[in-house]
Amino acid sequence: MNATALTPLFVRLKLSLLRNGLRQSSGRKAVHIISLVFALLIAAGQFLGLVLLRGNAHASTVTVLLAAVLAVGWAALPLFFPGGDETLDPTRLVMLPLRPRPLVGALLVASLVGIGPLFSLCLLAGSAVASARGAAGVVVAVVAVPLALLVCVALARAVAAANTRLLTSRKGRDLAVLSGLVIAVGAQFVSYGAQRLGDAGGLSQLAPTADVVRWLPPASALGAVDSASEGAYGSAALQLLLTVAALGALLFAWERSLVKLMTTPDGSTLSAAEPSRKGASSRPGSRPSSLRPSFLRVPEGRTGAVIVRSLRYAWRDPKTKAGWVTSLAVGLIVPLLNAFQGSGSIYLSLFAVGLIGAQMTNQFGQDTSAFWMVALTISSARDAYLELRARAVALVLVVLPYSLLVTALTAAVLRDWSKVPEALGLSFALLGSLLATGAVTSARLAYSVPQDSGYKNVAPGQAGLAWMSMLGGVLVGAVLSAPVVILTIWLSGSASAWVVLPVGVAYGYLMAEAGLRVAAPQTSERLPEILGAVSKG
Repeated sequence: MNATALTPLFVRLKLSLLRNGLRQSSGRKAVHIISLVFALLIAAGQFLGLVLLRGNAHASTVTVLLAAVLAVGWAALPLFFPGGDETLDPTRLVMLPLRPRPLVGALLVASLVGIGPLFSLCLLAGSAVASARGAAGVVVAVVAVPLALLVCVALARAVAAANTRLLTSRKGRDLAVLSGLVIAVGAQFVSYGAQRLGDAGGLSQLAPTADVVRWLPPASALGAVDSASEGAYGSAALQLLLTVAALGALLFAWERSLVKLMTTPDGSTLSAAEPSRKGASSRPGSRPSSLRPSFLRVPEGRTGAVIVRSLRYAWRDPKTKAGWVTSLAVGLIVPLLNAFQGSGSIYLSLFAVGLIGAQMTNQFGQDTSAFWMVALTISSARDAYLELRARAVALVLVVLPYSLLVTALTAAVLRDWSKVPEALGLSFALLGSLLATGAVTSARLAYSVPQDSGYKNVAPGQAGLAWMSMLGGVLVGAVLSAPVVILTIWLSGSASAWVVLPVGVAYGYLMAEAGLRVAAPQTSERLPEILGAVSKG
């Protein structure tokens, strides 16, 4: 099948995947529409902001660096964050009679369908409007914008195809934990650099960097717009040529990766026929290791089993581990980095609790299709309550000592020990509120966490549902903790400020208990829907 016939087919496939993902329930359709509206509003705001830069002396500096950051995001974010789609995984097409070259063209066009490409197009178009001056600049901008978008999409596809075998293996998914941590930590240092930039004299400090980046694709396409606007037509032509060459190189690399995926046997298949390794637990006479760590003392029965299972998921499942490790690292870095700058506050320790507390959302998604075994044990609201409570306790076992550590370290750097009771009280109140909202979103907004892909964390059609679950749970949790915030503001600086600590503990417990009791009957009633949602991937 040639590219001309294959491209419309893949575009229809992409649209069908998006449409079928919305047919499961009216609630998911509403969530997807809301997320789409928010994304479009943000894109429109970014477009307007870039347009307002038109005529500014540093407009080209901003647009060139923005294109470079956009390219880095397209290369890295699809590997570690939600929003992937089935067409991103080329291994699903291995058994079809398709040639790599037509497949590359069809997948490239299909990749342009979605919120991400539309958002990127708004940023690139706004950048072109900010940089283009004169007829030559406008003509080059018309070519540069789609060219830069194609480079970004091709870069994402080439990186994904090159890492498919690595990221779908167990060791590869473990490496993804480290990569995701590097991205998250790096973002904090980028934020720190942006703050330092504001203190050092503004955008003029970025001009030397932009002079180099404007020759690197796809930023070179935006650099060509600025060069043509200034009358440097030779430089503009060379920068466009560099962008075209980069696009060709990415498509070639993508095609080579597809050839390798379609013709080379998977290493896991080859090793399946090998004899069992030395020391395997299946050796006659060997006994399985205990499911309960010797250092962990938990209650017997359902509660203890669920606690141990949840902690083992957090340690052994690569995607669950990635979320935990990233949250723990960033939650510690943000308050300490601000404290070392001298502009921090002990109340930033709440950021750590917020990140970890967000892990309560979508509790059943990490079980994937294995959730049916859990569902078989839930026959009443009481069973659902015990299941959710045990999962919450497993999270609390980590969050409590972690919040104490972060608060103590932040107070030590700031030398502000007097506000530790207030910060801890707020932390415990926020934690209880997040446990409450997380239990409810787990029942009402469950979504799948696919295990067959190292770079896809949400099944097609569920990306909006996932973002609404995470952001909605955190925002509502923050609102629910408002009474303790008001109490802290009222008592701040007085001798009675220590009261915030016991009040925060009691309030957090009551909120968590109330949330669990609200979510339990919903979980019991919606078991079939939850099972279908988490098993989708």
